[in-house]
Amino acid sequence: MGGLSIKTPSQSIPESQHKIFLISNYILLGAASSCIFLTLSLRLLPSWCGFLLILLHILTIGGAVTGCTAASAGSNKWYVAHMITTVVTAIFQGSVSVLIFSSTSSFLGNLKSYVREEDGGVILKMEGSLCILIFCLEWVVLGLAFVFRYHEFVRGNGGSSSNAKVQHEDSSDWPWPFQV
Repeated sequence: MGGLSIKTPSQSIPESQHKIFLISNYILLGAASSCIFLTLSLRLLPSWCGFLLILLHILTIGGAVTGCTAASAGSNKWYVAHMITTVVTAIFQGSVSVLIFSSTSSFLGNLKSYVREEDGGVILKMEGSLCILIFCLEWVVLGLAFVFRYHEFVRGNGGSSSNAKVQHEDSSDWPWPFQV
């Protein structure tokens, strides 16, 4: 059936937290795609500045998709890809929002917009507000992903790190200065 289906990799993570994680990623998808359309509404064929802004939102969408995949698959490669893209895009989304709100007219000039300056300023401020929302949601998603991975790590070690065994490594194949 349709709707929100959640396949939790383990039972150590509550289903409600998984739902929050997935819903946050879905909101990120919607907000980033809205930012792309707002940028395109300023100019259909964007300038280099507009192209980089659209590329940032495409990376945000990619990070949200890897987050949804990491939540359902539970593999390390999706988790690493999600963490890297989310951290990078969160930093850039915060920077873009500050840039939009601090110098709207010069940023609009760099986009070489077709629309009037007043209308372009309103569109840019809507995009800046969405960038702030994306910035905050990405840090929420990062925190939840870290907590999920920590729960998986603790569960994988039997619930305690004191159960770990130290294994003796044979050093006879090491070079002579390193043999102890």
